[in-house]
Amino acid sequence: MSAQNVDAPLTETAERRAIVGQPGSTPDPKWVIVTRGIKREYDMGGEVVRALRGIDLAIARNEYVAIMGPSGSGKSTLMNIIGCLDTPNAGEYWLNGQMVSTMSDDQLARVRNKEIGFVFQTFNLLPRATALHNVELPLVYAGMSSDERKRRAKEALTKVQLDNRMDHRPNELSGGQRQRVAIARALVNNPSMLLADEPTGNLDSATSEEIMRVFENLADTGQTVVMVTHEPDIAAHARRVVVLRDGLISTDDTREAFAARHGL
Repeated sequence: MSAQNVDAPLTETAERRAIVGQPGSTPDPKWVIVTRGIKREYDMGGEVVRALRGIDLAIARNEYVAIMGPSGSGKSTLMNIIGCLDTPNAGEYWLNGQMVSTMSDDQLARVRNKEIGFVFQTFNLLPRATALHNVELPLVYAGMSSDERKRRAKEALTKVQLDNRMDHRPNELSGGQRQRVAIARALVNNPSMLLADEPTGNLDSATSEEIMRVFENLADTGQTVVMVTHEPDIAAHARRVVVLRDGLISTDDTREAFAARHGL
């Protein structure tokens, strides 16, 4: 993406309007994620909370993007919508050419299973299962044959440099290795997008750097990565950083512009 005037809201630029396109029109296939005027409101005991106030966002195939902002900025709400865990009150959300913002819960579940690999700060691994079996699990639920499951699980573990730890259980792995198993599990279905929610939240700084290198390597090989974080130094590892404030996009910068803005 071309450099933007960092003082102007990106949603108001001609480039952003051209990317997002007209309501109802199918986005160009190069965009994995397109949101148009996304709004999300919650009724909290009679008080309406406007978590998202009109988000126009486009993320291209193979991009590595961080979404960040302070508590209450709307980043978790946006992540839930991007991850098909929630739906907006208004606006459109297109994922890999499908408009998912009007889908039923069952349809959303199918899209999640096919299109999105989730990585959380808690690893959610089965303690008595090996790394290989933990990575296989999504394929077990999909009804895939044992040989194909093992082949794909081994391939995913190799992508995160854990091919020499496949037979180890979680208590035999470091925190960084456990998170890499969780990343491999998210990759095993070959998703359109890897969605990581505070993936370094339970890790020390050295291990966090290790996990950031894994994401960078995956992005280098063509995996679309969207990471949600509240930490500027973690966000600065992404190639593009979208900052939310009060339910709107405040800034949308290249890594270099974001790092300069925050003195990183």
